[in-house]
Amino acid sequence: MEEKKFQPYIPADKVMPEFTVVSVVLGALLAILFGGANAYLGLRVGMTVSASIPAAVISMGIIRMVLKRDSILENNMVQTIGSAGESVAAGAIFTLPALFMWADEGLCDVPSLLEIGLIALCGGVLGVLFMVPLRSALIVKEHGVLAYPEGQACAEVLIAGEEGGSKASTVFAGLGIAAVYKFVADGLKLFPSEVAYEIPAYKGAGIGMDVLPALAGVGYICGVKVSSYLFAGGVTAWFVIMPLIALFGGDAVLFPADVSVNELLATGGVDAMWSKFVRYIGAGAVLAGGIMSLISSLPLIVRTFKDAIGDYGKKGAGNSTLRTDQDLSMKVLLVGVLGIAVVLWLVPTIPLNLFSALIVIIFGFFFATVSSRMVGLIGSSNNPVSGMAIATLLISTLLLKATGNGGTDGMIAAITIGGIICVIAVIAGDTSQDLKTGFLVGSTPKKQQMGELIGCVVSAIAIGGIMYLLSAAWSYGSNELPAPQAMLMKMVVEGVMGGNLPWTLVLTGVFIAIVVRVLGIPVLPFAIGLYLPIYLSTPIMAGGLLRWYLEKRKYASEKAKNDCVQSGVLYTSGLIAGEGLVGILLAVLAIWKVGDKSVGKIIDLSARGISIGRIGGLVVFAVLLFTIYLFAKKGEKSSKSE
Repeated sequence: MEEKKFQPYIPADKVMPEFTVVSVVLGALLAILFGGANAYLGLRVGMTVSASIPAAVISMGIIRMVLKRDSILENNMVQTIGSAGESVAAGAIFTLPALFMWADEGLCDVPSLLEIGLIALCGGVLGVLFMVPLRSALIVKEHGVLAYPEGQACAEVLIAGEEGGSKASTVFAGLGIAAVYKFVADGLKLFPSEVAYEIPAYKGAGIGMDVLPALAGVGYICGVKVSSYLFAGGVTAWFVIMPLIALFGGDAVLFPADVSVNELLATGGVDAMWSKFVRYIGAGAVLAGGIMSLISSLPLIVRTFKDAIGDYGKKGAGNSTLRTDQDLSMKVLLVGVLGIAVVLWLVPTIPLNLFSALIVIIFGFFFATVSSRMVGLIGSSNNPVSGMAIATLLISTLLLKATGNGGTDGMIAAITIGGIICVIAVIAGDTSQDLKTGFLVGSTPKKQQMGELIGCVVSAIAIGGIMYLLSAAWSYGSNELPAPQAMLMKMVVEGVMGGNLPWTLVLTGVFIAIVVRVLGIPVLPFAIGLYLPIYLSTPIMAGGLLRWYLEKRKYASEKAKNDCVQSGVLYTSGLIAGEGLVGILLAVLAIWKVGDKSVGKIIDLSARGISIGRIGGLVVFAVLLFTIYLFAKKGEKSSKSE
């Protein structure tokens, strides 16, 4: 569909409230809210979810129902700013916790709030600026080719604005229920949030689940296919690889463990075996999956570069008289990119030199282009940002080592480069989805791009405090905050710089990924399932199965089916946000002391022998799944009553 044939919901010649004080303030608050929630989720599970739709729904609920304002463009601006918080958080928590882990090991100082904030801010601003010249080529010219699924879904929610009140109540219901559930489970500890069982008859195997709302929500939003790939990876690790290590390893002492496999099982159980062996196999699989996904997209990358730069140059962006065709000017882009490059080079707080800053700019534009096109094809949720970050870390670490920047300083510089690139890639993808939404509803691109920059600034200021808080409460790499992506990045950098990785295990994962690719199975979800404990992929699978059941039921119409499934998506988005926010509250309680005890320990009921046990936890989780079903059915009933 060509640009001249497409008419947005709000025509280009109509002016409505858009970039207002209300939209900026509300968007900034949602950026902090969803940024914090997604930071906790990503550090706990290794996955984040798009905040655009829940932000749009909450915005409509507040702006329409409370403030009695009526502008779809104002609502779109709120979700544009709000979703930037989730993206900055995702980019930061996938890499920067590695610096905290090295600080715990005594290798470096803990990164300052200013350092974290500047890294996140530079990455966020570059991600937005790099996306601007791509808008015309990707969003407008390829409107009928690139779907941008989250962007289109968000536009549909905004256009169906008269339903905003009921939809917003669904998100808030999920948020409230998950908040209470999480506080009871991990605050009061009335039941254990992790239910795990070893299987004595099948030595080395184990099963279990973290009975938490966010995991069920992730599974429901991802759907049964992605959930099943994650679960298949977990089953391969915990029911194939680990029992084989136990069978053939036995009394052997295998690197990197310093005791025999039998002793490891006797003292630490299957969790210790996963930590010492399977985690490295999973890391190899994720590494291979990320690189393969980049190689397969190379033709698209080349085409995007060519189309975007050529089209932007011909068009003279920013000079069009149409409101819906105005971008930030090339002058602003060049000054902004040059300014960020100087900050990266000269500001002492950021541990980069001129060579490292150039690596960031070159790789940043490359991966912004990759991310912008890939989210158009497969959606933000499936965007292999981890793969891009790993590829960046491998190349930058090798370049730094080759130019004499080795040791701890080289490792810190590599993670800093990886952190900025990761934020760039995630923000570029998010900006693409938001600009697609704006293209469909008739927003002004220039104002949306300004909104994205505001969202980046606000969330960059907040993310440092959130990361410090979570680190003080539980520390990264712990059972409460495994920080899987950051742990993987740390292992990659250490392995290249110091040569201390168990390469046999890593290469085993690489070749498992190759086999999976040959079989036609998406590598990254399978590899992430292989890398994460099965306790995480099991509840995700439960959420995916529930969505599969709802999608397969018979409905009176296709609209009733969509309303049912989407009502579940809104509710589970609320579940994820609710658990993330209470997770941050529990972190505050864990470090807030009254006398010689933290508040977290004071409210712990399990310490007084009050608990409904593992069976009780499974029952409560089953009830939670049933609430997802009920709220999905509520959406179907609303459709029938129209």
